[in-house]
Amino acid sequence: MEGPRKIKPKSLDDYLEQLSKGVFQAGISWRVVDAKWSGIKTAFRGFKVERVARMGDSEIDTIAKDERVIRSRPKIAAVVHNARALLDLERTEGFKRHLGSFGDYEELATDLKKRFKFVGDSGAYHFLYTVSHPVPDWRDWAKAHGMNWGAAAKPKPRARSRGRSAPPARTARPRSRPPARPRSKTRPGTRSRARR
Repeated sequence: MEGPRKIKPKSLDDYLEQLSKGVFQAGISWRVVDAKWSGIKTAFRGFKVERVARMGDSEIDTIAKDERVIRSRPKIAAVVHNARALLDLERTEGFKRHLGSFGDYEELATDLKKRFKFVGDSGAYHFLYTVSHPVPDWRDWAKAHGMNWGAAAKPKPRARSRGRSAPPARTARPRSRPPARPRSKTRPGTRSRARR
């Protein structure tokens, strides 16, 4: 299986576009995102960071009604938030320098997940991979994160049957006491005689 196309980012706009692909992909097939990408890119003004960072609620609402895009308002708002976070980093230390300031991949991925919205484990990996930042080998990373994408699913062995199915599993329930019976007025060990 071939990985996504890598780029050499020339501007902060390129970083925002690649980051946003992961945002829109969360919970959706890559094919859907790819099919809608030209409409999404147009709606976000070519991912010009300064322009996207200035978008307000009314513009977010307008994009959320646009049939050319994936109309998830939280994801659209996340792109705007992420543009602002990118600009903040760019103005304080430079975004590319920030990426290079982590010696360990996992530390950098943790920072990205905290700093940007709708960026999880696979979103951080995809983003760093597509912007040509060093990442661990995909198979090793996926195994370490409990993911087995791209591998053929192994069939589960069938349970042996002896002609009848197993009884359903019981769940432990607290035992309830039967209601208390009213006490008789006779002493224990004595019998009451019926009067004739």
